[in-house]
Amino acid sequence: MNRVLILGVPVDAISEAGAVEWVADAIRAGQPRQVATVNPEFIMRARHDGRFLNVLSAADLCIPDGYGVVWAARRLGHRLPSRVAGVDLIRSLAARGAREGWRFFFLGAGPGVAESAAAALEKGNPGLVVAGCLAGSPDPAQDTVTAAAVRSARTDLLLVAYGAPGQDLWIARNLHQSGARVAIGVGGAFDFISGGARRAPRWMRERGLEWLHRLVQEPWRWRRMLALPRFALAVLRQAR
Repeated sequence: MNRVLILGVPVDAISEAGAVEWVADAIRAGQPRQVATVNPEFIMRARHDGRFLNVLSAADLCIPDGYGVVWAARRLGHRLPSRVAGVDLIRSLAARGAREGWRFFFLGAGPGVAESAAAALEKGNPGLVVAGCLAGSPDPAQDTVTAAAVRSARTDLLLVAYGAPGQDLWIARNLHQSGARVAIGVGGAFDFISGGARRAPRWMRERGLEWLHRLVQEPWRWRRMLALPRFALAVLRQAR
């Protein structure tokens, strides 16, 4: 697996199927592993947040979660197999985990959202083992209690939905004491899986317009979306 740098942030050249196999191998190996789902907003944040950049650089797998990441890699002379959307990856991992008996823990999001996402995945994947659900908090003052809850559940795969960079910093601080074999920062994926938010139509996702759909659904995100044109300009400058 090749790892490339996009504006200084690592991204692994891996497909969705490859990522599922990587997670399966990591769970079998039993060594704690951190997975980050890198998108353009991650990259722009990391350029000005050294702590976040260090966490991404140390992550065991950095998935290209965003059409903009694939575009940027191509402009910079690299090749990524495809975008690996976090929501799609979670669903594929749930299908694989249901067959192999992995114990899933859903951490983060708003009250009740983790439970709703877990229930939706259980419905589509008979046999899925939900070891626990907890809203918790990314506040370091709560780390001991939250990590203990994950450990007591004997978690194989931990899905953390605190948003970036909180979720990734939480995993970096707590992965070993949580006892989880693999931990993935999943952003707002629980909202989509539970049905609380609607994903963009497939034609928009395939054309890299998912950001526009989300902006229409959640107009308060416009400030965060300003990172996208800045990202594109930074990539074009570096490509030149």
